[in-house]
Amino acid sequence: MSPVALGLVALAALGLAALPAALTLANLRAFAPAPPVPAGPPAKVSVLVPARDEEAAIARLCRDVLASTGVDLELVVLDDGSTDGTASIVRAAAAADPRVRLVSGAPLPAGWCGKQHACWQLAAAARHDTWVFFDVDVSPAPTAIARGVACLDAAEAALVSGFPRQATTCLLDWLLLPLIHFILLGFLPLARSRRDPAPGLAAGCGQFFVTRRGDYGLAGGHAVIRASLHDGVKLPRAYRRAGLRTDVFDATDLAECRMYERSADVWRGLMKNATEGVGSPATIVPFTVLLGVGQVAPFALAAGGLLTGWRGWPGWAVAATIGAVFLAWLPRFLAAARFRQSVASAVAHPLGVTVFLAIQWAALVRKLLGLGTTWRGRALSPQ
Repeated sequence: MSPVALGLVALAALGLAALPAALTLANLRAFAPAPPVPAGPPAKVSVLVPARDEEAAIARLCRDVLASTGVDLELVVLDDGSTDGTASIVRAAAAADPRVRLVSGAPLPAGWCGKQHACWQLAAAARHDTWVFFDVDVSPAPTAIARGVACLDAAEAALVSGFPRQATTCLLDWLLLPLIHFILLGFLPLARSRRDPAPGLAAGCGQFFVTRRGDYGLAGGHAVIRASLHDGVKLPRAYRRAGLRTDVFDATDLAECRMYERSADVWRGLMKNATEGVGSPATIVPFTVLLGVGQVAPFALAAGGLLTGWRGWPGWAVAATIGAVFLAWLPRFLAAARFRQSVASAVAHPLGVTVFLAIQWAALVRKLLGLGTTWRGRALSPQ
């Protein structure tokens, strides 16, 4: 390819890198932490936790939730057919603290995803009317629940979702999990999302949801998304389809989530619900262009230019390449500072995007071939 042609690619990369950079700059202000706990009587909250084979983490979650301040809570854990010591650990916690209840899950019906069925049963078991759904791998701070409820009130929303800090323990989660914030802030206009009730502008994180019984019932709850593997996207859309407001907030200071232990789990975990998000047939090609050209190509062009000493490159092409690299890196370094992410992971951004896209395409190919996967001992049908 001639230097001029490479320069034209660099101009395209510059333009596509500018979009998420500009949106991230705008969204960092809009993506605010939850407000402080308001004065007055503590809210009565049911904390609802689905658990399947979680003996390594469930005791820690119980301790964290029971240490919460500013709320009058019950902790309801649904044992979803665990084959390890999950249920016995929760029973011991319930014996020590009457705020804890263990619910034994019913067998999984046909057409339901395990988590959605578990959350649906938890909703039926809740005694209070304000609910917080946590994944077991979330570690909430003492004020997390009270401030999440305060965010629900301040946003005048029916459902709000907090994005916790993602703890990383292996190569692939270190490389890929920071992209959660990059995709959210770089491609969703939050200000417009709050004005426009369109379901396509909904966002969420299934690790930390806050809602109320009445709104959950109006939206149809998890029964509406029973076959979905991706409640973080699908549940907010269900609320919006029912005419209800949803919102998101920055939960970096309120909770930490440790999703995976091994790189193989990261690959499988991200692939299992990829085709309900970026990897869906409708979005994978546009996102491949946006991410491939805007986030990977600038670094490939810069590497080629440096290796050849930019020989024959027009000055505007060199400037476009350097500008594209700067704009591609900018959101990641801003996120690293704001959300306490790894700076080294930000440096490896083009590699992370490349692996991320590979996962999306692998998931789509599996879906087209009719191949399912397994998660926590259950077969999952391709969605």
